[in-house]
Amino acid sequence: MAAIRIENLRKGFGSLEVLKGINLDIADGEFVCFLGPSGCGKSTLLRSIAGLEELDSGSIHLGDRDITDLRSAKRDIAMVFQNYALYPHMNVRKNLSFGLALNGMKRDEIDRRVNNAADILRISELLHRKPRQLSGGQRQRVAIGRAIVREPKLFLLDEPLSNLDAGLRVTMRVELAALHERLGVTMIYVTHDQVEAMTLSDRVVVLDKGKVSQFGTPLELFYQPANLFVAGFIGSPRMNFVTANVVRQDRSELTLSGGGLVRDLTLETLSSTVVAKDKPVTIGIRPDKLELVSPEEAHLVGDVRLVERLGTESHVHIGLENGSDMTAVVRGTHPVANRERIHLRIPPEHCHLFDADGKAIARALDPETQMLINQEKSKRVA
Repeated sequence: MAAIRIENLRKGFGSLEVLKGINLDIADGEFVCFLGPSGCGKSTLLRSIAGLEELDSGSIHLGDRDITDLRSAKRDIAMVFQNYALYPHMNVRKNLSFGLALNGMKRDEIDRRVNNAADILRISELLHRKPRQLSGGQRQRVAIGRAIVREPKLFLLDEPLSNLDAGLRVTMRVELAALHERLGVTMIYVTHDQVEAMTLSDRVVVLDKGKVSQFGTPLELFYQPANLFVAGFIGSPRMNFVTANVVRQDRSELTLSGGGLVRDLTLETLSSTVVAKDKPVTIGIRPDKLELVSPEEAHLVGDVRLVERLGTESHVHIGLENGSDMTAVVRGTHPVANRERIHLRIPPEHCHLFDADGKAIARALDPETQMLINQEKSKRVA
């Protein structure tokens, strides 16, 4: 068993508290990403699990063992760092086997583990080479291989692809996903790249200022963000936001106005007492859901500041009349031009709502999206 349970974990450096009461339960065999901006505490959390940081308080359990006070070498954990940290004077085989030999493992068992790792990572033909003779992707495979030969209960990966170019990162993402599928072990992966987190993970921990903002499957984070931070952090281009006031509430419906809205916008919610009349709320809308319409149908009016032509789609940056900015994604052949007056409709069925504290106001999803989220959850449990 390699389930991870973290309870009320706190860690600071001097007067700066970096981790502020982290609680997590990670299932055996899960691939979980720690995602967040620089300084959010994701690497410190990973290093705490690895035993490289002394905790201020809290506990960490690996399976049935409390590993909070165990030395790193005793935790049955393997870690892959951003820097490959290969021994330059040793060939690949020696790099893979050195740690095992240092621990007194028998030669035939070392050979078995090295050959098995080389087969998994497709580096058997590279075993005689030294690091300087390898490409960046090959070096990263060797670094991962050093972790595999230990056959640990838990893999920790600290931004292992950040030193690779964009094309190679895509290739290595596919290989890491396939590796997890083959090994079936628990993996925790730190990244600031949401694409890596969304494509690799069973679940994602979104961290903000040392706290867990949300812990869920990739589709949950995208379609059901818990707060404004998650909504703005997940998705590219980022979600658009506009503030409005509640002018009418009727059972589970809210009618909103202000914030530059040309006409009232009525939205259904899953609660009949979500927010009082005349109170502000924030409307969130993904750029690809905004619609370019006639003036009579518009909720928002603005001027095009920049059109980024990306081929199949274009990103249209718009300055609204109320002084805020928005981005719309349209088809690549749409004839919109810089400095053009533009009229936008916010489709009610695709809106996200947040209260004055930034917490999400629950809304029903369309059946197809809800089915996808349920499938993702059931696959994780299975």
